[in-house]
Amino acid sequence: MTLPSFNLLAQSILSGIFIGSLYGLIGLGLGLTWGLLRQINLSHFGLVFLAGYISYQMGASWQLDPLLALLIVPPLFFAVGVGMQWLLSRFAITPFNSLLVTFGITVVIESAIQGIWTADYRRLESHYNQMKFTLGSLYVPVPELLTLMLSAGIAIAVWAGMRYTDLGKALRAMAEDGPIAAAFGVNARALSLYLAGASAALAGVAGVCLALMFTLAPSQIFAWVGVVFAAVMLGGLGSALGPLVAGVIIGVSEAVTMAVASPSWAPIVSFSLLIVMLLFRPAKAGA
Repeated sequence: MTLPSFNLLAQSILSGIFIGSLYGLIGLGLGLTWGLLRQINLSHFGLVFLAGYISYQMGASWQLDPLLALLIVPPLFFAVGVGMQWLLSRFAITPFNSLLVTFGITVVIESAIQGIWTADYRRLESHYNQMKFTLGSLYVPVPELLTLMLSAGIAIAVWAGMRYTDLGKALRAMAEDGPIAAAFGVNARALSLYLAGASAALAGVAGVCLALMFTLAPSQIFAWVGVVFAAVMLGGLGSALGPLVAGVIIGVSEAVTMAVASPSWAPIVSFSLLIVMLLFRPAKAGA
């Protein structure tokens, strides 16, 4: 094992921060539904990739700026999330049942993506791909920087909304004790629809960022499940800032591991961190 140069190590850390912010952005919507609605929504990953393909199609067919796609895709996915939650709420969905049902929805989404865009790799070509600048000796790609800024801004906005607004307080009360919250006038059904829609909208934002940063392929959907689950569990279920912080920690750890050792060791990092957390903080991990 050869130690990398300082520049390579610094660039790896910066790259880890960028990819970690995407982990956190994807994990934010998943963690909110898991922590507040008690639903393990695997279809969140399918929605992220579906949003990525839609933004790709908008860029390829309409030459639409990817940032303008952020004005179209999230509201569309909000409506999709509300519709899915409305259907799920008609049945007694336990966390385990939600895992099975939403896994099936993810498979359907993957099949639909293959049917429309085939299994070939797709790349969103935009002027942002060529935009970059240097910070000292570090290379900073603009798409990754935009993802970091969006992830941090959205996480802070969600945290502030959950902490200081009546809607956020009602959501936390519903998650803490639904019957007591209902006795004080909290409309759990309406809040559940709103939260599911908001989480799907976050999947839409994450999908646009994913298309900006990576080449798309339907088979990659399930490759993101493990690392994002680790970010959600490490960051805390229902937390707004936790998945972002945990995602950055995981991203930096993976990037440094690839620089110091080998890329084949990188996937071990997130699960190792998750196992250590479960061993030493079992009560908090299961909260």
